[in-house]
Amino acid sequence: MVWTDELLAGFLDYAAIKAPDLHLMAYRGTRRGETCGLLDAEVRLRKAEIGIINQIAVHGDGRLHHKKPKSEAGNRDVILDPDTVALFTSYKAQRAKWQLAAGPAWPDTGMFFVRRNGQAWHPSSVSQRFRRLVQRGGFPPIRLHDLRHGAATIALEAGVDIKVVSEQLGHSTTTLTRDTYQSVAKELHHEAAGAVAERIKAKRRNAA
Repeated sequence: MVWTDELLAGFLDYAAIKAPDLHLMAYRGTRRGETCGLLDAEVRLRKAEIGIINQIAVHGDGRLHHKKPKSEAGNRDVILDPDTVALFTSYKAQRAKWQLAAGPAWPDTGMFFVRRNGQAWHPSSVSQRFRRLVQRGGFPPIRLHDLRHGAATIALEAGVDIKVVSEQLGHSTTTLTRDTYQSVAKELHHEAAGAVAERIKAKRRNAA
């Protein structure tokens, strides 16, 4: 299940300031582990891009470990829109205030998204925070991972080429993207077929 554009916009208006990491997942479709593992050094706001080269995974016993993304395609640059750059700039300023208040107790995790105490986010905690925000805001319940599906669906419906969407998501092939979002892709093909037919019919009427 994915939210409509209106529901997603409402959620982000409600939660984005509190959760810039969720904004990234909703806009660019990054995975939970990739988002938690985003390195501070890989956030290049002047270039409006981030580098995904690390993710935080959870062992069966709950311990965390860092590893590379799921596939070679998972190592990628993700381009940011101006709104995301502005939000991340504000977040960095807020994070600097937290660090100043913490003083020497501030840990050097190397992570971009951190808690108020500077500690890295545990992926499970991010999911829990998302569920709380959804519940408190009165939004229809969806999984955190559905933000990724929503980002892909919106991109495809906006007419973004499937190869671009595939690279954005870190899929190894466009086939995987097509298989995952087959219903969306098929609907777009129907719309494209109709648009072509209407264009040809208009030309034929004009010729007549």
